[in-house]
Amino acid sequence: MQIICDGLDLSDAVLKVSKAIAVKTTNPILEGIKLTAEENELTLLATDLELSIEKKIRAQVKEEGSCVVPGRFFSEFVKKLTNDKIELTLNDKNGLNIKYIDSEGFIQCFTNDEYPSFNTLNTTDYFGIKKIDFKNLINRAIFSVAIDDSRPILKGCLLEIGKDIIKAVTSDGYRLSLTRAVLSFSNLETNCIVPDKSLREIAKLLDDSDDIINIYVQKNFLMVDLGDTKIITRLLEGDFLNYNQIISSSSQETVITVNKSQLEDALERASLLSKIGQNNLVKFDINEDTLYLTSNSEIGNIKEKINIVLNGRDLVIAFNARYFLEAFRAVDNEFVKISFSSPTNPCIITPIDGEKEEFLYLILPVRMIN
Repeated sequence: MQIICDGLDLSDAVLKVSKAIAVKTTNPILEGIKLTAEENELTLLATDLELSIEKKIRAQVKEEGSCVVPGRFFSEFVKKLTNDKIELTLNDKNGLNIKYIDSEGFIQCFTNDEYPSFNTLNTTDYFGIKKIDFKNLINRAIFSVAIDDSRPILKGCLLEIGKDIIKAVTSDGYRLSLTRAVLSFSNLETNCIVPDKSLREIAKLLDDSDDIINIYVQKNFLMVDLGDTKIITRLLEGDFLNYNQIISSSSQETVITVNKSQLEDALERASLLSKIGQNNLVKFDINEDTLYLTSNSEIGNIKEKINIVLNGRDLVIAFNARYFLEAFRAVDNEFVKISFSSPTNPCIITPIDGEKEEFLYLILPVRMIN
């Protein structure tokens, strides 16, 4: 193999695919990045067998071939090369020479035959969605995914794909996120559960454009096609929680409308003391047209006052402030509606009437000790 390629193109491609390099594995080959030179392209591939990322860049291919380079080292090395042109040459001892300006480096490669192949999904089952819409769908839901291993299925995000709408649902047992986005087109109706890590990496590869991407679903895999970049993730198997039943069982006896930024800022200040107490507990005291937030610790207390519009009864309830703050950071709505039923039942955060219902957040309260 012998090629010449643009240094910035190579650096960008390595950065993208390196997200799929295996971190802890008993198979060292999965710590590598496979380089394949064919015709006028260099294809880079990394996989940990759960997530695979393939990226193609243009290259002057003098001799076709392939090799597997140590991923972490190659990524760090190439990142520091800012030269216009880089020449890669594989010798007969499976060593890769890297030439740049008047300097060169050498990397001993892994055995090429042992590396897994990138199997593009051959399917007609897919949907199309704008990049910005899919990115927002993920970012508005992914923060509430479970991080412990007690319920492995909750370490993924449920995608419900319909003819016109896609929904994303996550829950860690203490809160639940439901977000929606409009599809450009779809020829399937199905559900799948995508691992948290995979969705986070997919979101990082998406820009804020209105360009439409195709996403394929087949058996236990999902593939995102970005043109010169493709991402394949293995899906989680199992039954997700019945979120519709959880949401429908939450009545709305106390409903407030509040400026999101004002409440977010007040929670930030109130949670400063609650963090010292290591419980993040902030009390919500809803009284007519006012919401009082209070937090206490050994060094003092904070009481915040916020104007609201109340529909229903007064209420006193407490929450982990972090759950509210993470939900608020995921949306940019000026006002939100928060619905409560009792001090021991979850609240629901939604957009106010007249706005598109792009999100719904459910948060369990914390029991107050009198």
